[in-house]
Amino acid sequence: MPDSGSCSHLLVLGDSLAFHGPDRAMPPGDARLFPQVAGQLMGAEVDLVARQGWTARDAWWALTKDPVVWGEYLPRAAALLLAVGGMDQLPTPVPTWVRDSIPYLRNSRARRVAREALRGATPTAVRRLGGPFRTLPQVATDRYLTRIVQGIRSLRPELPIALLGPAPWAGPYYPATHTHASAVTAAEHWAHEHDVPYVDIEDLVAPRLATCNPDGLHWSWQVHALVGRAVAHVFGSENDHDAR
Repeated sequence: MPDSGSCSHLLVLGDSLAFHGPDRAMPPGDARLFPQVAGQLMGAEVDLVARQGWTARDAWWALTKDPVVWGEYLPRAAALLLAVGGMDQLPTPVPTWVRDSIPYLRNSRARRVAREALRGATPTAVRRLGGPFRTLPQVATDRYLTRIVQGIRSLRPELPIALLGPAPWAGPYYPATHTHASAVTAAEHWAHEHDVPYVDIEDLVAPRLATCNPDGLHWSWQVHALVGRAVAHVFGSENDHDAR
């Protein structure tokens, strides 16, 4: 693990939790976001690669298809945080390919109607059906995380890598949470199997969901601070200390 002060760049592959505050999406350099909290404690600048709803599959695509990621961020990274997998667990009434195909509808009105219909139907369908699908099946989540780690270790075998655990949620848009416990167990097992340090955030997030974003998914600044400290601690930052 890099010593405090020696980690010049922290690369974070994430989803909207990495850049969304208690009210709205924020510029990725906002010092209150958990990647920036971790970077400050580690003495590192943060290279954040993230988009709303990203899964482990999206992170793999970003790592392999975006020349800025594989050509600039990865070579200069002193540590890598895999902050994906949390959106994979979310329940959905339709397979993900249905949702992802909507932007490819040629007619703008058809796109708008399809998007609004899916958005309006999701909470009710998830509540009644329990969310028959995960956003990404667990086997696919594990497979893409493995590809990321194996690919990076073939190029940068010395690079420290950590996995952020799937976050709990409690909100009206995803009213079923039965997929969460198994997702946490699977993430812990995968991290152990692949010798990747695991950042356990369950007890940091779950007791504070009532103070987070009304969507029940995104975090308060307090939670961002706690998660950032946990990330820095896993990477061995000497500047880390107990949250007040």
